[in-house]
Amino acid sequence: MFDIDFSRLIEQLLYQPDSPMIFSSGIFLFLFLGFTLIYNCLSKADTLRILFVTLFSYYFYYKSSGFFFWLLALVTTSDYFIARAIGGVKERGGLAKTLVFLSLVLDLGLLVFFKYTNFLGDTICTLLENNGIHVPSSITGSYLKAVVWQPRDIFLPVGISFFTFQSLSYTIDVYRGNIKPLNRLLDYAFYVSFFPQLVAGPIVRARDFIPQIRRPLMVTDAMFGTGVFYIIAGLFKKAVISDYISVNFVERIFDQPDLYSGLENLLAVYGYTLQIYCDFSGYSDMAIGIALLLGFEFPKNFDSPYKSASITEFWRRWHISLSSWLKDYLYISLGGNRHGKFRQYFNLLMTMLLGGLWHGASLNFILWGGIHGVLLCLDKIWHSLCGVLSPLTYLPSKHHPTPKKNWFVAIVGGIITFHLVAACWVLFRAQSFGIAEQVFHQIFYKFEPQIFLQWCQSYAAVGSLMLLGYVLHFLPQTLSDKSKAFVTKCPLVVKALLIVIVIFIVIQIKSSDVQPFIYFQF
Repeated sequence: MFDIDFSRLIEQLLYQPDSPMIFSSGIFLFLFLGFTLIYNCLSKADTLRILFVTLFSYYFYYKSSGFFFWLLALVTTSDYFIARAIGGVKERGGLAKTLVFLSLVLDLGLLVFFKYTNFLGDTICTLLENNGIHVPSSITGSYLKAVVWQPRDIFLPVGISFFTFQSLSYTIDVYRGNIKPLNRLLDYAFYVSFFPQLVAGPIVRARDFIPQIRRPLMVTDAMFGTGVFYIIAGLFKKAVISDYISVNFVERIFDQPDLYSGLENLLAVYGYTLQIYCDFSGYSDMAIGIALLLGFEFPKNFDSPYKSASITEFWRRWHISLSSWLKDYLYISLGGNRHGKFRQYFNLLMTMLLGGLWHGASLNFILWGGIHGVLLCLDKIWHSLCGVLSPLTYLPSKHHPTPKKNWFVAIVGGIITFHLVAACWVLFRAQSFGIAEQVFHQIFYKFEPQIFLQWCQSYAAVGSLMLLGYVLHFLPQTLSDKSKAFVTKCPLVVKALLIVIVIFIVIQIKSSDVQPFIYFQF
């Protein structure tokens, strides 16, 4: 009666390097349906439920990175036992420091090997060559006149930066005495591998997540409704707005910017600025929504970042889990603002440089992070000299009356901040400095504004989605809250209908290939 191609089905269930499983793919929707049925049946059996979710999470990672799930297991096991050993040491010095250092070496060592080996090798050899230093050949014993690095064929496991940082924060928090080490390896494996946030964040802190693991499973109507809202919003951002403008416009411009006018390059910069936000915040929304359907709460990871009136405020709103991680575990560890202004600015710059390097093994990312670090320092210097605070981050107290918001300053600051961030995204997106240079050259020297109407006609769908995306982003928070409340209170049938409508829209406009999330590469 039913003609089922089992070979095709098995192929879909196995790891496919060209199409890692993501939330917006059909295979995930199919598997998640079966997963939820079993998950609900195990609602009263805590250990079995945790074991089942952990096994599914490892399968989810297998579908993303193949047999490199052993790497996830290695990080999990080593940090679990290191944290247990730290917890058994009464003094915070000596042995405890050695143990937390061991965790740093293991986690960061794996990250450096898989992510930065080729970058470091190429950079070192280039520096040696530029300084006229010749190294002996290991084969002939002769001296090479030019040092050439032969890249190693090293596979970059998906999301390695996320789960290593998450696991590392656990051992550091145990060392600092902020949390107590877990007594069950299974619980820790569940925390590190929980599939909604495994491969692209948010980076969930142990102190926020661990208390939720063994509490009675309960998904309230509010949690379910909010979860559905986040899934719908995330799916629309990612699969409708981000993917469409990327495939049909942004990629074309950034592949060969010199073939297009400055106006088209500028619109591509605006397009990518929207694309990366919709792509990453869309993933975070879906992760938060799926976690809510399973009874777990994640912290917000994005808070309308392009509404920011300053670069400092932007980093309070963009990728909040990473920003707070860098602040708590890197910036503060370097000394924070405890040793004077100059040291504070140095620490801030170093934090952002390393934050840029975290995003990718490329000088583009390092420069991107460095520019943001300089902008953050200049922002702090500006406010120190002026003695004023951003109108959107002023914290009233009993000593100061609540000031009226200076809308002019907020708007001007917002426009400047948005364009500084967008300009930096060019470095983030471009495959090389040459491509970035071409984009800026076209914008400043070959703008050609007269073709705007022609562009609107040729790219009507792209322009409409870009306009829609920015309008939705800049809507007042009250309207966003009302939309979430509306979906939350809708009957189950209406919620299901909304999901079907969004999936139908995705099917109608999606490209032939599933577009992976941008942050999967990090």
